[in-house]
Amino acid sequence: MNVSHGSQVNWQQYADKALAGECLTVEESLSVLQADDKELLPLLHAAYQVRHHYYGNKVKLNMILNAKSGYCPEDCGYCSQSSISGAPIEKYTMLNKDEIVAGAKEAVSRKAGTYCIVASGRGPTERELGEVLDAVKEIKQEYKLKICTCLGILKDGQADRLKEAGVDRYNHNLNTSAAHFDRITTTHSYEDRVHTVEETKVAGISPCSGCIIGMGETHEQVVDIAFSLRDLDADSIPINFLNSIPGTPLENMKQLNPRYCLKVLALFRFICPSKEIRVAGGREVNLGQLQPLALYMANSLFVGDYLTTNGQEISSDHQMIEELGFEIEECCV
Repeated sequence: MNVSHGSQVNWQQYADKALAGECLTVEESLSVLQADDKELLPLLHAAYQVRHHYYGNKVKLNMILNAKSGYCPEDCGYCSQSSISGAPIEKYTMLNKDEIVAGAKEAVSRKAGTYCIVASGRGPTERELGEVLDAVKEIKQEYKLKICTCLGILKDGQADRLKEAGVDRYNHNLNTSAAHFDRITTTHSYEDRVHTVEETKVAGISPCSGCIIGMGETHEQVVDIAFSLRDLDADSIPINFLNSIPGTPLENMKQLNPRYCLKVLALFRFICPSKEIRVAGGREVNLGQLQPLALYMANSLFVGDYLTTNGQEISSDHQMIEELGFEIEECCV
């Protein structure tokens, strides 16, 4: 379906459906992504009503620690840390417990309520998992931080051990639709990712799973990943916008503009109305001066640097939130 220029869609009906717990149809979902730019503000207003219903004007802040950089055997085309990447990144093995704990103190100083411990690789070795488990136990004794770990594909029993240590949330993104997945990576499957998310849910850990937009997928595939994340019942959904890094297979992929990124966020708010929608990696590059508008759909964002790319200054994020009249949701001491 293509929405013709000049056509008018009643976006309020989309908000009403979302608030009533009804899912948009595929046709309605495509109309969000294909909306005329002249309809952008009414569309954002409708999506904001859904966001406000569940989260008011609160904004959750999250900070990433890149606990292990590079040395990854996987072939993900978007990633500067993959085995096929030629990007000139810093590489190091898993940080020790004290270094991971120190990152928690930094998260508190940035007013982040969630501290995300991320490590490259297919999955954690026993030594790597041990460092994370010991660090999480100590962090939980010192701070009221929510701890999210992102360690790749888990082996049997590892999710239970993370839960016992105090991990609140586990991130494992689906990244893209099942139909597009093999064009992005071939060393593991879409089903592998779904299985890991399901395993963390069984262990009692809150599931965090999202996507990367701008990797050559179609509008239909964007809608498909939104529906898949709704079905997966992920509590937190990070929406990344491809930051095409020189040296990666997707270095020349440039298909996004700020207005389309906002439409994507609106779509996810309608499809997953009660979930934490986080505007994540690539927001600075792809949203540019329209970044503040993202918070009319997203109720969460990362502050500081990402894994191998720089983020916006912390003070700029805090100022952006304050000037919008929004409020940081703090949960740490």
